[in-house]
Amino acid sequence: MEMDYVTGFAHSHMDRRPTKRPRLAWENPQAHSKAQSGMYCGQELGNLTSFGPSRVHADHASMFVKGLAQNGTPQWRNDDKDGHYLFALGENLTSRYKILRKIGEGTFGQVLDCLDRETGETVAIKVVRSIKKYREAAMTEIDVLELLKRYDRSGSRCVQIRNWFDYRNHICIVFEMLGPSLYDFLRKNNYRPFPVDLVREIGRQLLECVAFMHDLRLIHTDLKPENILFVSPEYLKIPDYKVTARSPTDVNYYKRLPKSSAIKVIDFGSTAYEHQEHNYIVSTRHYRAPEVILGLGWSYPCDMWSVGCILIELCSGEALFQTHENLEHLAMMERVLGPIPQHMLKRVDKPAEKFVRRGRLDWPEGATSRESIKAVLKLPRLQNLVMQHVDHSAGYLIDLLQGLLRYNFFFFCWVAVILSSFRGRTSVFLWSCVALVKLAGAGFCWA
Repeated sequence: MEMDYVTGFAHSHMDRRPTKRPRLAWENPQAHSKAQSGMYCGQELGNLTSFGPSRVHADHASMFVKGLAQNGTPQWRNDDKDGHYLFALGENLTSRYKILRKIGEGTFGQVLDCLDRETGETVAIKVVRSIKKYREAAMTEIDVLELLKRYDRSGSRCVQIRNWFDYRNHICIVFEMLGPSLYDFLRKNNYRPFPVDLVREIGRQLLECVAFMHDLRLIHTDLKPENILFVSPEYLKIPDYKVTARSPTDVNYYKRLPKSSAIKVIDFGSTAYEHQEHNYIVSTRHYRAPEVILGLGWSYPCDMWSVGCILIELCSGEALFQTHENLEHLAMMERVLGPIPQHMLKRVDKPAEKFVRRGRLDWPEGATSRESIKAVLKLPRLQNLVMQHVDHSAGYLIDLLQGLLRYNFFFFCWVAVILSSFRGRTSVFLWSCVALVKLAGAGFCWA
């Protein structure tokens, strides 16, 4: 058995912050400000990035604890030019946490692998940039994650939150360690598709998580393989019999299978309440629903669309809509799923009017290049795409995907809003999807 830990992060650009050292919340037990009293109040909250685990032996942990009194906190230093917190490995992040390594960096800040001296376990700490808008976004995220934590008591759906505190003007959120993201696992596996039985089990958990959030009138808005993590980092290496021409000594001869299919959803920084004012654009490009691109407004169905795109990617090893241009993206949707309904094209918002001409999508006339047209034409219909990669249960999967990747935004919005008015009930459609996945997997059990 081999173990591996993988993560992925984006880069960011940030501003400078004041150099004057503020009084720290963990030094001030009388503080009552929410942004400064997280550790004192014992808040338990959530995170928005992927992180892989590390192992620290008990004797190693005791060695850290032994030197606690001498170490204290590091000398005050300025942030870097982009506003990131500067640190050295082995330094303290408050007297409770010792920095072991940097896991990754993103637009929000950094994620650090730290030793929690109180519990002896390793945790992931997201250190948010000390810029006002990011601090405010972090506190909003904390509110959402507190709500999720309150109702997800088993901790089986969303990443578990340990603590949060304000350190040197950086909001720091402490999380449990998890395994690699689905994207990182695909990448390390040379983008080999997941077995359909594993996709089914991941799909069931993902749909249950989305239904749980929608019950609370929350919309994730940024579901993608990077934001879904395996709970365990452990995997098995087995021969890939589809590459029989290769020698067993070839590293690509073997493929990886996770030892456990258990997953958790992360990244609630973009989560929106159903009733609040919504941003014009949400979701990462490849997983963005058509109503978002057309400016029709969005609601719960945008999460359903993202789930459909994710399941196809797990089955094929590649993102379904590989584009960075709106009109091409819409043309790809029509190629895979059929024409966009007239009632949607007639109601497009002003910025999206340029994508429509004479009551239909302005394609291929509006294409920016021949390469763009070729990229659209090479895509197969949804049924053919699934059957290329799934050798059994294809019918069930096609039915599921046709329900998730559905253009009829207005109907599903209406159903979602009506059903959301019943406290404790979720979308009949979502639970029907879960039932469909379970039916297709009858008699199957993943370890």
